[in-house]
Amino acid sequence: MENHEVLRHDEWVEARKALLTKEKELTRLRDELSKTRRKLPWEKVEKDYIFDGPAGKETLSDLFDGRSQLIIYHFMFGPGWDLGCKSCSFVADHFEPAIVHLNHRDVAMVAVSRAPLRELEAFKHRMGWTFKWVSSYENDFNRDFHVSFSQDEIDNAMAYYNYKRQRFPSTEAPGASVFYKSENGEIFHTYSVYERGLDMFITAYHYLDIVPKGRDEDDLSFTMEWLRLHDDYGD
Repeated sequence: MENHEVLRHDEWVEARKALLTKEKELTRLRDELSKTRRKLPWEKVEKDYIFDGPAGKETLSDLFDGRSQLIIYHFMFGPGWDLGCKSCSFVADHFEPAIVHLNHRDVAMVAVSRAPLRELEAFKHRMGWTFKWVSSYENDFNRDFHVSFSQDEIDNAMAYYNYKRQRFPSTEAPGASVFYKSENGEIFHTYSVYERGLDMFITAYHYLDIVPKGRDEDDLSFTMEWLRLHDDYGD
């Protein structure tokens, strides 16, 4: 950092303008990608899923809460875990305050995990979150949307995640899935995203991307090794 190039102001402006050209190219590409994403064909959800929620048993249709669009965040929290995943908690810290705004754009957003509801509620209380969080402990939702794996799949590097068979370090994985409900009540799966695709949900990373040190993760044993639960930094 100490040996970084330093320019006169007029030279710096020229360098910044060159970068701005690339930034505008990326913005246009992102807009085109978003249009292409919205044109992706849908698949009809044929299976009935029943979740455990704060108000009792709820169907997938119930999770729309009167809206036509639903985002489900697949939060890594397996049965018997002491805590929810710290990376998923990082994501949840970002979407928690956004949900009220999404609701006013005809979008519901909930988290789903395989841990029993009582375990989710205890962790949610500790974190101070208010978003809706339901348990898929008694249904196949997590497996059907490829975010839960058997121990045998883990041991044999056969977890189907992000549209391929691969080695994965846990029986639970992060992701997000999007659904649409038609006026006659039919539900369609429109999109799912996993791995680095979830970066779009993490505003703090976008802030880090504009500071001199960036994400500063190259020397860590894995990305997000630095991360802690928001009440666990101890500073």
